[in-house]
Amino acid sequence: MTSNVFEFGFLSFVSLITMLNPVSTIPIFVSMTSSLSDRDSKKVAVKASLVALVALLAFALGGNLIFDFFSISINSMRIVGGMIFFLVGYEMVHARMPKMKYEEEMESEEVYDQAITPIGIPLICGPGSITTVMLLMQESDTLLYKSVLFATILGAIGITMILLISSKRILQIIGNTGKKVLMRIMGLLVMVISVDLFFNGVKPILQDIFCL
Repeated sequence: MTSNVFEFGFLSFVSLITMLNPVSTIPIFVSMTSSLSDRDSKKVAVKASLVALVALLAFALGGNLIFDFFSISINSMRIVGGMIFFLVGYEMVHARMPKMKYEEEMESEEVYDQAITPIGIPLICGPGSITTVMLLMQESDTLLYKSVLFATILGAIGITMILLISSKRILQIIGNTGKKVLMRIMGLLVMVISVDLFFNGVKPILQDIFCL
């Protein structure tokens, strides 16, 4: 039982942190907060992370209602989630940055307001991470597993916030090459998870069709 919980927690953390992909967020965050002081940019990082946390928890808790309302099966969600993850991983393997529209020159107040959107949502909390928490919540059939999932969400967002707060220093240390290497490694992890997720959804559907 303990090993299964540990495996679930590890898989949840790896899946979520790769979907949040804070490494690719750092350069965009630095660019968007370049007109702010270090103190103000840290405030933006904290606010954006809290917004992303609230969004993820909301989708985790409300995921069942969405599934029931639209009569969506977990297997269908696994298949779609697997395809989304694969596309995200493919982009990451090629070290492609997410496309975000923003003005190069903005007032400090406008940049601070963008902690909610687009930095908090969808830059940090995007479709991939939302799908991840909804799927993981469906897999959590006991209070213990749900607690592990919530702890994982808090941990992943906490790490993301720390990285954003230290983003300028990190970007100077790892450089462009290091950033691309990390993105490619995370991309491979995402693609591996996507394949497993896809076939976990396809298998039960095929079994029902052919009555296996």
